[in-house]
Amino acid sequence: MRASQTPPLAAAPIRTGRVLLAIGIILIASNLRAAITSVGPLTGMIRADTGLSNVATSLLTALPLIAFALLSPLASGFARRFGSEAVLGLSLVLLAGGILLRSVPSSLLLFAGTALLGAAIAIGNVLLPGVVKRYFPDKVGLMTGLYTTSMSVWAAIASGLSVPAAEKLGLGWRGSIGCWAVLAIAGLAAWLPQLRSKAPRPDAGLHARSAALHGSGTAPSTSGRPQTAPKPVNIWRSRLAWQVCFFMGFQSLGFYVTIAWLPDMLSVRGLSPTSAGWMLSIMQFVSLPASFIVPVLAGRFAHQRGLVAAITVIYIAGYAGLLWGGAMPAVLWIVLIGIAQGASISLALAFFGLRTSHAGQAAQLSGMAQSLGYLLAAVGPVMIGYVHDITHAWTVPLLILMGTTILLGLSGLGAGRSIQIGSGEADAEAEATA
Repeated sequence: MRASQTPPLAAAPIRTGRVLLAIGIILIASNLRAAITSVGPLTGMIRADTGLSNVATSLLTALPLIAFALLSPLASGFARRFGSEAVLGLSLVLLAGGILLRSVPSSLLLFAGTALLGAAIAIGNVLLPGVVKRYFPDKVGLMTGLYTTSMSVWAAIASGLSVPAAEKLGLGWRGSIGCWAVLAIAGLAAWLPQLRSKAPRPDAGLHARSAALHGSGTAPSTSGRPQTAPKPVNIWRSRLAWQVCFFMGFQSLGFYVTIAWLPDMLSVRGLSPTSAGWMLSIMQFVSLPASFIVPVLAGRFAHQRGLVAAITVIYIAGYAGLLWGGAMPAVLWIVLIGIAQGASISLALAFFGLRTSHAGQAAQLSGMAQSLGYLLAAVGPVMIGYVHDITHAWTVPLLILMGTTILLGLSGLGAGRSIQIGSGEADAEAEATA
């Protein structure tokens, strides 16, 4: 047999391993929203059963975001010490435990379990972009689209099934939110091959290993051209990194506010809790095409400013319709908001790979952006609940959402520039100020 015939035979296990890894990534992503979105349609039942106020109930959405903010800076450090595969596996165990804990009949455990599952999801949020950048450096847009679509699909399913599971299946609201532990266990089962085939190891050499996988001593680039390894950069001093952070934060704020309060907003239009829950589900289902397409387009464009502008306009149109378009069907405005949400979250995640030059830097930016971004987002549900308690209407909350959407657009215009952190950023800043 000629030597030239060997590579195809040797490549088969590598291809198989990449397929299994991709499946594992997609199933982990399926757990990153469902445990949170399952709560929104049940807030009325939870308030009636526990006697919690609107502000206290909104903490069930805000607590995971606070956990995201606190744990996100630490996740990449855990990965460097113990290996991304092991830390992601542990996060799925914690997620299943947190979901089960909050379904126990105790208000204290309801909040404790919510905080624990938030900590587990924070780890997945931060580490998945780095894993994608390391193992799929030439397909960052495609893989980001696949896993954000999976995330959105299961988020939508969780929203739609929450009330029927509680009422028609007789599970009650506690059983309805507890059943999502099954999805976490399924994700862990899919991830087990990564734990068996890759012993826990430090991830400090992410960049070097990513290059080695492609037979080169240079770093892969999003443009397909090899790059030399850049000098270490303090991303906390990067204006571009901060713009990515704010884009991440404002899109997360809009998403979690609508997850927490959209059913109540729709109730003033006469919708039942079941109908409002399905509207929330529709909002997330219509986000799926944008979740997949936008990061693929983002990877092909030199810059993403046009995408940012389109997202901003669609978002504002949806919020304005909910506020002033009473004669039109609510579903029209829900569809617009859903499209904007799918596009914005997938673009934010794509920025972690597009604005960085190697996997280690992508993990750092992911940790920074998700920490500060979710800290900003955590304010949203509580703030909107407080404003609604004071005004007893949804006018001011919707105006606030329109204002934060404008800030989303401004930060996105900066984050969408065709540069990378520490590689051309200084030149771009000099040109902008010249």
